[in-house]
Amino acid sequence: MKKSTLILLKTLVWAACLIPAARLAYGAVTNQLGADPTRTITFMSGLAALRLLVISLAITPTRQLFPRLSWLVRFRRLLGLFAFFYASLHLMAYVGLYSYFDPGTMVHDILKRRFITVGILSWLLLVPLAITSTTGWIRRLGGRRWNQLHKLVYLSVCLGLLHYWWQVKTGVLAPLDITLIMALLFLARPVLAWRRRRAAQQRA
Repeated sequence: MKKSTLILLKTLVWAACLIPAARLAYGAVTNQLGADPTRTITFMSGLAALRLLVISLAITPTRQLFPRLSWLVRFRRLLGLFAFFYASLHLMAYVGLYSYFDPGTMVHDILKRRFITVGILSWLLLVPLAITSTTGWIRRLGGRRWNQLHKLVYLSVCLGLLHYWWQVKTGVLAPLDITLIMALLFLARPVLAWRRRRAAQQRA
């Protein structure tokens, strides 16, 4: 891929990833975050985090199915870091706008409200992944250990989806689409592994 093309694509990815933040900033400045601005901020930031995580996880099966798209892997780390940014914004919205930085309230909510419990766990699992996302950490940990560590992202996404389902009202199916996409990604892993084994056997 040409350097100019790569720069253009990176610029487009950055711009796309910043859209939710720009919408929130614009809504805050123009007072257009709806009747419940706190809920709007938490919902939009949490949804952005989940979407970006799922998109980043879709890159590996996509490049395996379509080898010509192998360049997509260049953007996986960027997407993951933006997902962590929005997940952190989602958390800080709760800490600052719902619990008002009161440790007692936060502890009570974590212990008593299951959707908050799994949400916190989902974010905590992303912390070591964000910290070790640099090339230097890959060298320190070694490729194999680094890959094993970063498989925690699957557990984080599952907890994030559970957080979403438990937060919405009973009967609301808003989380269904992204849940089905994630289920397909999980199913794709063994299917693609079987496909690779079969191709290797045919070449042998």
